[in-house]
Amino acid sequence: MSSTQLLQGNIVVTGGTKGIGKATIELFASKGYDIITCSRGEKELKDLKIAVESKYNVKVTTAVADLSKKNEVIKFGELVNEVGDIAALVNNTGVFIPGKVSEEEDGVLEMMIDTNLYSAYHLTRMLLNNMITRKSGHIINMCSTASITPYINGGSYCISKYAMYGMTKVLREEMKEHNIRVSAIMPGPTFTASWEGVDIDENRFIDPKDVADSVWTVFSASERTVIEDVLIRPQLGDL
Repeated sequence: MSSTQLLQGNIVVTGGTKGIGKATIELFASKGYDIITCSRGEKELKDLKIAVESKYNVKVTTAVADLSKKNEVIKFGELVNEVGDIAALVNNTGVFIPGKVSEEEDGVLEMMIDTNLYSAYHLTRMLLNNMITRKSGHIINMCSTASITPYINGGSYCISKYAMYGMTKVLREEMKEHNIRVSAIMPGPTFTASWEGVDIDENRFIDPKDVADSVWTVFSASERTVIEDVLIRPQLGDL
């Protein structure tokens, strides 16, 4: 692969029917990449598949999966490995529940760790051999400004995103010798389903398309380069 060639293969995006995941899928599909994605919503997946395939003339493989459950992560990983080569894995699945460590309900930490960390951990481990064998691929983890900046009412979300960022850093070191790039995208408040019903001006949020653009930017860098961290905040600052 020359320094100007893009990686070839499928783009795997978890949580692909809304927000950042959907914007990322649409952008990569517009570049001609076949997509593999999952979410918990069967109807949303069907609608996404029809819309993207008809608009961009690419193949979209979907699976209904709740990635907070290890057995469903494993099942999705098996599907991905069956479909074929992986150009990039975008670990995007996540959940945000505001609250203080001292006040949040019992079980919130476990739920967010399962969703925000373990889903990416188990899926990445399942797909690494696919990339290592080819000596190419890119792991792009959707972290957060909460991965590096604690804040009140961040609670268990901050804990899970700090851990996700830590995993990204470990993978970066481990994958160097295999020619696999690893990147962290760290957006601040982004206008996604997590903020539905909040009485805040939409203009105070990052546009999911801007986050998707950053995913494409790190992916499309030459093989000589890895963009390790991308930090994105609303123009007027965090909420």
